[in-house]
Amino acid sequence: MYSAEINRTRPALLLFAIDQSFSMSEPWSETGQSKAEALAAAVNNMLGNAVLRCSHGGEKTYNYFEVGVFGYGQDVGPVLYGSSRENPILPVGFVADNPLRVDTVTRRVPDGAGGVISAQEHMPVWIDPLANGGTPMVAAFTAIESVVSRWCADHPTSFPPIVINVTDGASTDGTPDEVGERIRKSSTDDGPTLVFNLHLSGLPNQAVQFPNSAAALTDPNAVMLFELSSELPPSMLDAAAGMKYPVRVGSRGFLYNADATSVIDFLDIGTRSVTPTGLAELPDSERKALGDGKSLPRGGEDA
Repeated sequence: MYSAEINRTRPALLLFAIDQSFSMSEPWSETGQSKAEALAAAVNNMLGNAVLRCSHGGEKTYNYFEVGVFGYGQDVGPVLYGSSRENPILPVGFVADNPLRVDTVTRRVPDGAGGVISAQEHMPVWIDPLANGGTPMVAAFTAIESVVSRWCADHPTSFPPIVINVTDGASTDGTPDEVGERIRKSSTDDGPTLVFNLHLSGLPNQAVQFPNSAAALTDPNAVMLFELSSELPPSMLDAAAGMKYPVRVGSRGFLYNADATSVIDFLDIGTRSVTPTGLAELPDSERKALGDGKSLPRGGEDA
């Protein structure tokens, strides 16, 4: 399982469910931003990195995977720019060519002589922060369930879908365990759908990272999210171990009280698993651009 070759005729699916409730307007730890702002930045960064990985360091972006982003707060539905309720997932080549906008940001970068300088860089944006309403997690998972089921039926030989839910609180419309279990039971020939959960915290609490048991979890919401999460397949265990996370056999795709650094790592682990090229296979120039957040190659190519 979880070994299907990913290519343009057998793409993978990466789906996000992102909490856009009112509580996401609260400050997020040391970032200096609200949770909504920091999460939007992390997802935009992940999408930019994914575009680079699917470009082979060149000008064309190959459709190795499809992506969808569902927001849930006052409303529930697709929020990735260019998507819609009728067309909630998009090929990565389309994403590369169609950002919402390209912002110019100022970063402090090494000057090559031991110092730092300010440099302006172009950063594509596909989603904006939003924080309003409750936390209808059941509705979000229900909307995603039909997308996953249909995609699995249409792509029976592909790597199974990966669903990543990011929230800062408890569901306000019931417990999503039943719909979550149905999503995890949907599958391709290569294995069941993977469901991962990431809990954000504005408090300096110790994070729970990739546990293999709920024994140490005292918060009922944490237990619920843990039980909703899939075990990491071997490739993801290796990726997490390579980032020095304390993973072991049975570790689940679950982080609780996560800080900004671990959120970025978590999204990166999932993205690496659904793209056939990693950083080590990119030319040095493109690897540096990826690490520095430089502008992205353009020109998607259809599968």
